[in-house]
Amino acid sequence: MRFKNVPSLVALIVTLFSAATFAQRTDSIPVRHDVTLPQAHKGTLEIDSLLLDSYVRLPENSRKFYLEARSVFEENEVDFTDERILSTAVKNGIPLISGPMLGDLKENSVTIWFRPASKDLIEIEIADLAGTETKLYFFNPSVAGQVERIVLGNLSSATKYSYFMKIQGAEVANGTFQTASKIEETSEIRLAFASDFHKIGLHNPNLMNAILAREPMAMLLLGDLAVDDRDINLSMHRSDYLLRDVSQAWKKLAANVPLYATWDDHDYLNNDLSGLPKGVTKEDREALRELWSENWNNPENTAPGIYFNSRIGDIEVIMLDTRSFRENERRGAYTAYLGEKQLSWLKDVLTSSTATFKVISSGTMWSDYISDGKDSWGTWDTLAREEIYKLIERENIPGVLLLSGDRHGARGFTIPRKSGFEFYEFGPASLGGVPGPEAIAKDSSKQLFGYLGQGLKAFGEFTFTMEEEDAAVTFRLIDEYGNVMEEHKISYNQLIPNQ
Repeated sequence: MRFKNVPSLVALIVTLFSAATFAQRTDSIPVRHDVTLPQAHKGTLEIDSLLLDSYVRLPENSRKFYLEARSVFEENEVDFTDERILSTAVKNGIPLISGPMLGDLKENSVTIWFRPASKDLIEIEIADLAGTETKLYFFNPSVAGQVERIVLGNLSSATKYSYFMKIQGAEVANGTFQTASKIEETSEIRLAFASDFHKIGLHNPNLMNAILAREPMAMLLLGDLAVDDRDINLSMHRSDYLLRDVSQAWKKLAANVPLYATWDDHDYLNNDLSGLPKGVTKEDREALRELWSENWNNPENTAPGIYFNSRIGDIEVIMLDTRSFRENERRGAYTAYLGEKQLSWLKDVLTSSTATFKVISSGTMWSDYISDGKDSWGTWDTLAREEIYKLIERENIPGVLLLSGDRHGARGFTIPRKSGFEFYEFGPASLGGVPGPEAIAKDSSKQLFGYLGQGLKAFGEFTFTMEEEDAAVTFRLIDEYGNVMEEHKISYNQLIPNQ
C-alpha cells in the first residue's frame, strides 16, 4: 500500500507553478484568475465573473449573455423562460442557452438534454463512426427557454456514434458517444466518477480533456457540483447553472460523455445542511428537487427525491440522495439518513439486480475513517448502514462497490466485516482541487491510498472486465494531465461475500 500525506508530485507542481505553466498545458490563453473555495461559496458577481476566465477567456458574446442574464436572476425570482433571459440570449447570438448534455445511456439509445433560446426547428443528425448508419431527428420546442430531452433511439449496441445539432440549419453543437453493450455481452466497460467541482473545476479544460481522453462510457458525479451555497434562492441556483452551461470546458465534457449526477450539501442548501433545517419548508425542498432534476439529465426513473438506478451494460448504477431525506430531529436514529422509503428502495434494487457489478454512490463517506465520519453515515445512521451491509452478506449479493464524495482529496479504503469479507470504498472528491481534511486516517491499516485536496485535480475510473474466469474491476486515480496516480485491481471473487 502507498500513502500520501501530501499532494502528489503533479498536484504540487500545479500548486507551485505560475499561471504561465497552465498556459502551456491548455494550449490557449493563460490563466487569468484563481478562485478559492471560500470565494466560490460566497458567489458574488465579482467572484462568478472571475470564474468565467479562470482558465481561458470566454467568448465575448457568451460573457455578455451570462452577465446580463445573471443580473436578471439576481434581482428577480424568474426562470429561463423569462422574456428578459430569452431576449439577451438572442441579442448575443446564443441559440442554445444550455446543453447539449448526454445522459441515460442504454444499449440502443441515449438521451440528449438542452435548453433552446427560441422555438426554432431543431435537427439532430447521428451516424455511427463506421459510416453505415445515419439517423435524423427533428424537434420543435413548445416553449423557448424550457429544458427539452430527446431520446436518440433505435441504435446499435456497443457502437460509437457522432452527432450534429442544428437550429434553423446552422450547426450549434456536436459530440460523440458509445452505446452500452447488451447485458449478455462481456465487453469491457469504463466508467469515470468523482465529486466536488465546487463551480471552480467546471472551467478547467485540462481536467475535462483528461476525462475525455480516457473515453469513459459514462461518468458519475457525486455532489457539490455547479450550485454553491444558494440556500432556497432558486433564481441564484439557476444563475449558477448558467455559469456552468457557458463554460467551454463543461460543454465539451457534457456533449461527449453521458452524465449521472446526485447532490450533496452545497448543491442542496449550504454547508452541512440537510433535510429541513430551520427556515426551509417541505415546499422549498420539493422546489429544490424539481430544479435539480430540471438541470441534470438523469434517468427517467429518478424518484421523488433525486435517487435512481440505471443499468449500463452489466453494471447496475445506484445513486443515493443522502441529503434531502435526512431527519434532522432524529439524527443518529434508524432511517434518519436515507428515510424509510429510500432505504426500502435500495434494498429492493440490490436484491433484484442481476448485474455482475453494482456501484452504489453516497454523497458522503460510507466509512468513518476520515473526520470521524463527520456529516456521513457514521454520525447519522449506523443502524441502517449495518442493515445494508448485512443484507449484501446474507443474500450473497456479489460485485458491490461503494463510492463517496464530500471529503475533499482522494482516498480508498476497505471496510472489513466479521465474516472476513471486505467492502471497497473509493472517494475521489477532487474535481475542484480545493482543501479538505487529512489525507490519511489515524488508523491507516485499512487504507489503500490517500491524497490531500489542495491542488489535487483528479477523478476516479473503474474499468470492468466481464470474462467469467477473469472478471475484475480496476480502479485508477487520474490527474488533470492524464497521469495515473493509483491503480488497484480487484477480482470479482473478492467482491462475493460468501466466496
